[in-house]
Amino acid sequence: QVQLAESGGGLVQAGGSLRLSCAASGIIFSRNAMSWYRQAPGKQRELVAQISRGGSTYYADSVKGRFTISRDNAKNTVYLQMSSLKSEDTAVYYCKTLGTASWGQGTQVTVSS
Repeated sequence: QVQLAESGGGLVQAGGSLRLSCAASGIIFSRNAMSWYRQAPGKQRELVAQISRGGSTYYADSVKGRFTISRDNAKNTVYLQMSSLKSEDTAVYYCKTLGTASWGQGTQVTVSS
C-alpha cells in the first residue's frame, strides 16, 4: 500500500520561498513518476508539477519559472521548491504517485500579501 507524507508547509510572505517534501513508502520509488497537486479553498485540486522516473519535469503555467520539482531516489522523497510565492499559491499541497489512487494528508501553504 502506498503511503505518502507531505511536510514543509507554513505561512510565508509574498515573494518568499518554501520547500515541500513528500516521503513515499510501499512502492519502488525509483520506478514511479511523482506529482505535486494543490487545492485552494472552493477550487478543484490541480496538478502543479510532475517528475518522471527519469527526471523529466512538467509544470503548470501558473508556477513555471517559480517552482522546481526534484526527487531523491535514495531517500524515497520528492521535493517542491517554491520561490517568488504569491497569494494565489495559497492551498493545501499534496503529492501523488502516478498510477495510484493514494493521497497523503497534504501540507498547508499560506502566502500573505
